[in-house]
Amino acid sequence: MTRIPADRIAAIEARRDELQAMMATGDLPSEKFVAVSKEYAEIEPVANAAAEVRRLRAEGVSLAEMTREGDAELREMAAEELEANREALEKAERALALALLPRDAADERSAMLEIRAGTGGDEAALFAGDLLRMYQRYADHRGWRVELISASASEAGGYKEVIASVSGTGVFAAMKFESGVHRVQRVPVTESGGRIHTSAATVAVLPEAEEVDVHIEDKDLRIDVYRSSGAGGQHVNTTDSAVRITHIPTGIVVTQQDEKSQHKNRAKAMKVLRTRLYEAERERMASDRAGARKSMVGSGDRSERIRTYNFPQGRVTDHRINLTLHRLPEILQGEMEELIGALVAEDEAERLATLEDAA
Repeated sequence: MTRIPADRIAAIEARRDELQAMMATGDLPSEKFVAVSKEYAEIEPVANAAAEVRRLRAEGVSLAEMTREGDAELREMAAEELEANREALEKAERALALALLPRDAADERSAMLEIRAGTGGDEAALFAGDLLRMYQRYADHRGWRVELISASASEAGGYKEVIASVSGTGVFAAMKFESGVHRVQRVPVTESGGRIHTSAATVAVLPEAEEVDVHIEDKDLRIDVYRSSGAGGQHVNTTDSAVRITHIPTGIVVTQQDEKSQHKNRAKAMKVLRTRLYEAERERMASDRAGARKSMVGSGDRSERIRTYNFPQGRVTDHRINLTLHRLPEILQGEMEELIGALVAEDEAERLATLEDAA
């Protein structure tokens, strides 16, 4: 267990009190007040956790003294309370250590969800559709909003590729471990022999970028417009409303044709482009920092198989943490809290272990 030094706890509480006093004066310039308020909102839960650790430590010292003094009945009572205090302190120390872990600056952001059918043909496209509905239902449970950005439907149903924006607080923190290869094992409806087929889809979850995050020069863009077309090549409309944006320095290409308005298609395409450029910069910075440590829940590499959905056995297995849940129907209905919670907990445990090793 990581034990946070008493002087650090005192410093955290002192900074919280200092910020509180600054806000109470009422004479801060508006920009300064916003900055102070933001820092206060970030440090207050940490300071509360620190105060709880300090209180339990002081209580433990008093109870330990009581176990050595007084009559036998009092010492026995103090010993029982001391044991409860130690358990509470261990939980409080862990909560404080977690609160002090470096946070991913993107955790509170909305996210761009990209799902692409992989190996398996029509069955892979159907599975990509299943994954999209699973995430939509999970988002509903969390009170998030899902907006389809673009979709390439397959003739048999499902999607060859679909991109959606998931908006809300803490979306990326909850969904960032979904990136990777998702594999499905089931009997396709077209399989007359009852054989189980294996197919796959890739998922990418990227923190959504704001305009202030990524500066894009007009000279770095090549924008082509063309007539939208649907499956089989038939025209969806008779105007050049579809947009293809190429970011020349990186070679990233984004196409958008779902809207009838060229202006709306361009806005959606720019949103996707900003997010992909922002993620590319995040990955570059992560690589620069200590070789981009690979955590227990995986690197997030999209080529990495992370999960298997086995329909005959009704189970979902996450290979990164060796977790198997026999709740496939419920999970596909968006009941992903246990699965995502386990991934988050594993990541926290691994990062705490790193913190302890460095202590």
